[in-house]
Order: sequence, then structure tokens, then C-alpha cells
Amino acid sequence: MAEHPFTRADLDLLRQWDTPTLCNALELVAPARRGRGFSLRPFVVADPGLPPICGLARTGRIRAAQPSGRAREDDRAARIGWYEYVADAELPTVVVIEDLDTVPGYGAFWGEVNSAVHKGLGCQGCVTSGSFRDLDMLAPGFQILGGMVNPSHAYVHMVDFGREVEVHGMPCIHDDVVHADRHGAVVIPAEAVRALPAAIDLCARREKVILDMARRDDFSIDKLKDALTRADEIH
Repeated sequence: MAEHPFTRADLDLLRQWDTPTLCNALELVAPARRGRGFSLRPFVVADPGLPPICGLARTGRIRAAQPSGRAREDDRAARIGWYEYVADAELPTVVVIEDLDTVPGYGAFWGEVNSAVHKGLGCQGCVTSGSFRDLDMLAPGFQILGGMVNPSHAYVHMVDFGREVEVHGMPCIHDDVVHADRHGAVVIPAEAVRALPAAIDLCARREKVILDMARRDDFSIDKLKDALTRADEIH
């Protein structure tokens, strides 16, 4: 197993904040990452009311528009290999799957069965450019951010796994830390994980000065200028 500069508790702690808050904090902790590393297009979210997910990426690529061209036993071996790959983790995981079809989402990889299987293997949820189905039968608490909802499997099959993928503009590799909720997803640099709570606190204290002023009955542009100046002085 790979060594990480954070623990399960560190990842669990980040789930108490939404993904935009994490992105704000990353602007302070990893300013070079400000313009990249997050999803750029909207997702269909299985359950917007679920809390954020945060875990190590397990990456894969699928197709569904045409048969794989492999023998049935080879398709089965590829699927079992994928499950073994997902299961090989000591920390919580988030599956990140890129759909390679010309029209991503042609066939749904995710539904009642796969959500239950992956949840049982320690996965908190999935971020995918592909589709999902079985909206009322997904494993409880298992979050899916997908490109679309689709009623059919079509010919969905695993192409490969463990390599770099890109989902809605977000590049991701094996063991990246992924945080996601109804807003989208972001990859968190490993070295930034433990620094984020303090950065979130700093952002909140700066924002409070502005928000408190903006909500006053006597709010004005001059008071806004003053609040912005005072917020900048908070460290």
C-alpha cells in the first residue's frame, strides 16, 4: 500500500465542508492550482442532499456504444479485475470513470447492483462522464455525479483502469484525493490535505467581516470598502 501524508480522519474531516469551500481554501494553500484540477461542466447528481464525499481516486475508462470485441470470459475478467482494483485500498475511495464513447453515457455502468457492490468495497461514490440509472434503488448513501441518466446498459464494459482519466475537464490519476458534492468535484494535492482546515477557518473569518456588513440596514459602498480592507488584514 502507498504511504500518504494524511489519515482516514483527515479525509473524513474534509467531508464536513462543501466542495466550493474546499476550492476557496485551495486558493490559499495551493495557489498554483487555482485555475485547474476541478470539474468544468455540470453533473447530474443522484442525491443532492447527500453530504460531500472525499477519498482516494480509483480510476477507470468505459465504453458502451459497441460490444468490446473481447470474448465473454475476457469481459468478465476485466470486470473482476476492476473490482479487485477498487477493493485494494486501506482508505475510503471515490471512483472516477471516464466514458470514452463519442456520446458519453450511451450505456449506464452505474445502477442498483454496481452502487451496492462498490459501497461494499469501501467506495463512497462515483464521479463519471458516463450515465447511471435505477434512481430509486441506488445503495443508500452512495453518491453519483454523472453526465446523464440513461435506462439501459447498452454494451457497457470496462476498457482499462488505474491510468489517468479526465472527467468533465478534471484530470485525475490513481490515488488522487477527490472531494465532490452537488456542485462538482476537485482534486486535492496530497500535501494540501492537512493544511485545508486552517485555510478554511481563515477564509470564513475574512468572509464574515464582509457578510456581517452586507447584511446591515445601513450598508453602503463606503462600508463595503471598509469591510474589504479589514478582511484583507485578517491572517
